[in-house]
Parts: sequence; structure tokens; C-alpha cells
Amino acid sequence: MSKPQKPQMYSGFHAVEALLRHRPEAVLELFVQDSRAEREEPRLEAMIQSARDFGIAVQRARREVLEKHAGPQHQGIVARARPRKPGDESGLLKWLDGKPARPWLLILENVTDPHNLGACLRSADAAGVDAVIVPRRNAAGLTPVSCRTAVGAAESLAYYEVGNLASLLDQLRERGVWVVGTALEERSESLFTFQAPDALAVVMGAEGAGLKRLTRDKCDQLLEIPMAGEVQSLNVSVATGVMLFHVRAQRESK
Repeated sequence: MSKPQKPQMYSGFHAVEALLRHRPEAVLELFVQDSRAEREEPRLEAMIQSARDFGIAVQRARREVLEKHAGPQHQGIVARARPRKPGDESGLLKWLDGKPARPWLLILENVTDPHNLGACLRSADAAGVDAVIVPRRNAAGLTPVSCRTAVGAAESLAYYEVGNLASLLDQLRERGVWVVGTALEERSESLFTFQAPDALAVVMGAEGAGLKRLTRDKCDQLLEIPMAGEVQSLNVSVATGVMLFHVRAQRESK
């Protein structure tokens, strides 16, 4: 049996609102900066009222105290909450075996920066991705930083951690999911000529490290984003946004 995870401090309006909307039972306390007047801020007042409706204690705290617990970008509101427990391989495959219409997955490998993870989650949510999958090791995880950067998407998106990514890619392909990865190789095709199938998994690797060789070999197809200028690569969160919205345009055209 796994040990219960230690509560963490989540800050910022988007992250705290998402917690209260999707996992209010996980929120233990809500801290509000003592200089903020909720009557003058309807959004803040709504969050405080929501917390009280769920029986969550609301406490006032000095800005310095909030910064000590959550850093300088807390926006005057911090929640102490239990971390979200990611789904696993069995849950993901069970969902796929239920034959969802046109499944669309984002898989992130070697993304260890929580800001990048949060930005990728934000893009995935905005583009309409069904679920995000990351390796259990060598990944940033749903930390308070990644959740704040995701501006709520860390709570709304289906999120899975898997032990063996190569094995999972095999199982996705067996279920008819077309797996595409991003890499600069001779066999890579331009993203702009790619025709997205209905069942799709997009695999992105971090800038620099990229995708592992085994992961690239497991992909049905490799894609590259054509560069018009001198820059030869993009930050993984930027590249993910480009990839996902190009695919979304194609899926909507169908």
C-alpha cells in the first residue's frame, strides 16, 4: 500500500479555483492575504464562499507568510491540499477499451521542468486533448509550480503516470491508436503535410534530450516542425502548442 502523500501549498487564482471545482475534498485550508478585501473582489469572494460551503477553514495571513509557503506569485490566495493522485496504465487502457470516439492523447517524455509541464497541460486542455500521459520516473509531476503554470488544467485534464512507456506505446498501437513522435530524422515528415487520423497519440520530448531511441522506434511516424528562420528548435511547451493546434484544426475539419 502506498503512503499517503504530504499536503502541499497551491497558489494563484486559477489553481485554487480548479481545486475547489474538481477536488474540494482534498483542500484542507485556504489562506487569504490579510490586505485583500473580498467585498471589493468578486472572484476572491466567490472562492472564499465556496470554501466555506465545503466546510474548509479560511484563514487570513500576511503577505510574507504566504510567500514563505508558496513563493512570491501567490496572488494573495493559497490552498493547503492533498496532491492529486495520477491514474495508471490499467485505468488508461480500461478507458481505451471502452472504445471512446476519436481518442486523442498527449505523451510527454523527459519533461522534468514543472513550468514546461504546466504549460503543456495548459495547451493540451485548450486544444481539447483527452488525456496526458507521462513516465513515472524522470518527469516533473503535478507539483504546486506545474499546477500554477497550468492555470487549472492540472485538475481538469485526465492525467496518467506509467511505468514503462515503450510497453504502453505497443498497447496503444494494438488498440488502433496511431502514435506520432517529434524528431529530426531522415524519415521525419513535415507537420504541415501530416494528416491526423481519428485515434492519435502525440509524443513530445524535452528540448535537448528529445525522445529516447526506443521511444522513436515505437512510433508509427515521426514528425518535425519546419523552421523558417535560423532557430532550429523550440521549447517543448511551445512545440507542443504548435503540434496540438495543428492537429486540432485537422480534427475539426473532419
